Amino acid sequence: MIRLRVLEILQEKGKTKYWLCKRMEMHYVSFNKMVNNKTVSIRFETLSQLSDILEVPVGELFEKIDEDNTKN
Repeated sequence: MIRLRVLEILQEKGKTKYWLCKRMEMHYVSFNKMVNNKTVSIRFETLSQLSDILEVPVGELFEKIDEDNTKN
């Protein structure tokens, strides 16, 4: 499974979800679902915007995790 590392990147950079949400100009509910990996798709435009705002290569936004670790 692939997941976004946005929350970890924000923490590394000393930024908040609120800071990023305002720069992304997204509705908070949609934004929160995205950064908490509760969405099934993300537009390329959104990934590009995240990469630019967070100043990281697009590949750093993702992490591949073992699906056994995602089950509750």
